[in-house]
Amino acid sequence: MSSVSSPTTAVEVVSTALFTYHPPAAAQGAERVLVKPNLGYPVGPPATVSMGVLQKVLQGLRDASPQAEILIVEGVCSPVSLAEIAQRNGLLNLLDEGMRWLDADQLPLKDYPNRSPNPVRFPSMMAPALLEEVDCRISVGALKRTQLKGQPLISASLKNLYGLFPRSHYKARSPNSRGQLHRPSVPQILQDVYFTIGYLFDGGVVDGNQKYHSADWKPDRGKAIALGKVFFGDDLIAVDRTACEVGEEPMPEYLDAIDRLRKEK
Repeated sequence: MSSVSSPTTAVEVVSTALFTYHPPAAAQGAERVLVKPNLGYPVGPPATVSMGVLQKVLQGLRDASPQAEILIVEGVCSPVSLAEIAQRNGLLNLLDEGMRWLDADQLPLKDYPNRSPNPVRFPSMMAPALLEEVDCRISVGALKRTQLKGQPLISASLKNLYGLFPRSHYKARSPNSRGQLHRPSVPQILQDVYFTIGYLFDGGVVDGNQKYHSADWKPDRGKAIALGKVFFGDDLIAVDRTACEVGEEPMPEYLDAIDRLRKEK
């Protein structure tokens, strides 16, 4: 893809009990589909995506593409391996014969150019080459609020993409995290994330059955707050914005910044 354009911004908001996933057009008849779920920690929802919501997403994709190879790709943020997390969280029970999980940290990489008119830090970013070898890409995030440097940080379908960046390349003090993607700040780096790989995604889903609130930066220790909603659409930015509006969460400044930059393209 040679340019960044704004996808369809319509967002569907449904109760979790009634959620049926309607995939984007790119999924119809696709040969290969990549699904990036938030499963980076060895704990259940709402710190990670619920298997109920993820199952509905996989079912919707399978209905749209009966013969597709569906690849569930995640890079963990923990000493616990993705294989162990997949086992603990029940991911393996959701997979049919045409579905398999892949550890993002073990995939061949490609340097993706930053198509922002005003890059924050990275002129390009390393991520799996697989992103450009599939017909459709879906981000399935959880609605989370943590605290970073005294400010609330919202994680949804865009922040979920952090797991696709190799820890070997972006680690700082801890080998289990991607500390380089926290400098100068996560909200600023998310602009680079969108314009390197985020714009490639054809759809986003945010599991808002329960919101997750943490009193500090830890994204795997906090409290669950019932919301009972699932948000999905073709545009990650619009999906995250709607999730924050309906979920009564602080609106992240990076969403407005990305929208402004998209208009400059």
